[in-house]
Amino acid sequence: MSIYTQREHNGLYELTDVARAELIDSKYYNGDLAPTSISQRTWTTYNVSSLWVGMSICLPTYALSASLVSLGLSTWAALINVTIGNLLVLIPMQLNSHAGTKYGIPYPVFARLAFGPRGAHIASIARGIVGCGWVGIQTWFGGKALHLILMTLVPDFSGNQATLFLTCFIFWSINIILAYRGPEWIRKLECWGAPFLGILSIALLIWATLAVKSNGNVEILDVLNLPINEEKLLEGGGFWAVFAAGLTSNLAFWSTLALNIPDFSRYAKSQRTQFFGQLYGMPTTLGIFAFISAYVTAATSFITPDGSMITDPAEVVTLISNSFATVLGAAGIIIATLTTNIAANFVAPANGFSNLAPKKISYKTGILITGILAIIMRPWQFMQSGNAFIYDWLGLYGVMLAPIAGIFLADYYIVKKKKIDVMSLFQAEEGRYWYQKGFNYIAFFSWLLGCIPPILGKIIPSLHWMTNNGYLISFFISLIIYPILMKTSPHSLVLSDEMESMTER
Repeated sequence: MSIYTQREHNGLYELTDVARAELIDSKYYNGDLAPTSISQRTWTTYNVSSLWVGMSICLPTYALSASLVSLGLSTWAALINVTIGNLLVLIPMQLNSHAGTKYGIPYPVFARLAFGPRGAHIASIARGIVGCGWVGIQTWFGGKALHLILMTLVPDFSGNQATLFLTCFIFWSINIILAYRGPEWIRKLECWGAPFLGILSIALLIWATLAVKSNGNVEILDVLNLPINEEKLLEGGGFWAVFAAGLTSNLAFWSTLALNIPDFSRYAKSQRTQFFGQLYGMPTTLGIFAFISAYVTAATSFITPDGSMITDPAEVVTLISNSFATVLGAAGIIIATLTTNIAANFVAPANGFSNLAPKKISYKTGILITGILAIIMRPWQFMQSGNAFIYDWLGLYGVMLAPIAGIFLADYYIVKKKKIDVMSLFQAEEGRYWYQKGFNYIAFFSWLLGCIPPILGKIIPSLHWMTNNGYLISFFISLIIYPILMKTSPHSLVLSDEMESMTER
């Protein structure tokens, strides 16, 4: 019998047939969680980039930049804030992608490396619950857009709260059906959706410019140079307090994907493919769309009769006087929501729930669980104001997930030095990543320490700056503490000679 458990080809690893056969009865293994074979890694740079275009052009991204303007920042300050945040979060995103591409493993399995097979349940479910929240928020946005289309096309239909909930349910059902079809179909959805969303975003920008020009002696520069609102900023603690909170919110916004990016990078053809695909697709798209959302939000203050700013794009679309354009804009919101919701929010929770009981819960069952929890959580309540969105929703879960990102990077790069025994990730007591009864308590202790400072900032007013900078503080605490503590636990390491003996080349 072959002694090899994994096979390497051009820097990519896959399980050998012998190892797959041995793992078939493991309760930590099923077809959805199994590492992708090299033949399954078919995503090109364009596929990865289009994935990010589809996920970036979405209503919460719009709301993030728009909320910063509504909280008092200028158009340019909001754009700079979002740009810096995107570039910063791209770093852990790229670094965590490496393991997915190299070993073909999804996020819940990657979490076993640091937290243990049982401990990974907690880490993956923490990410999954946040994903369920985003599913609910996106469903609310999409349902409102569908409701708007009905009010525009159907004569004498004014709509009410009951019909709004009905359209939300219809949109929720569409998401379930499409997400049910799996990752390969998601790739196809993003490929055709990305160009369409780009065209609609530009159209929205043009409309806002024309609407402002037709409303008096207002020029484009008046919108671009909209001054900061000192009164609004003071409500949030001043310019730098709001800017810091916005930066933390930007980091938190994509902290979910920074964790479960292996769910997608496991399908990339090479490290070069995933690296440049994300580099081209994420910061560029987010930067352009952040500019559009900040610009349009500022423009609404010149368009609305009372000079108020509108941060909800569904409400912005209602300002368009042309029925065809209104329907087209609402359709764009629906497509943007679908491409983001299915890829960014359904996959991670579905895999996380499957990881709880791989033999009983499949990816498709996980999709259903995700959808049900999204309704029970009612997270759309966080969209009632920019303050609730920035501070309560993004700030809350960012602090919770940031330490996990720090632990993952410290474990994979500093402790394990990118050497993984893939077969052991699917084993129980006989595997090297079992730690103590399936839990790595060092990882949980590091997680706890990372969460403490931002939480103290919520309780002690003088330490509120730690909350406003919570993501970075939590991330670096766990990144530093975890490898120091892991020096006492060397049994999970794969030495160079061991790596050679288990790998067929």
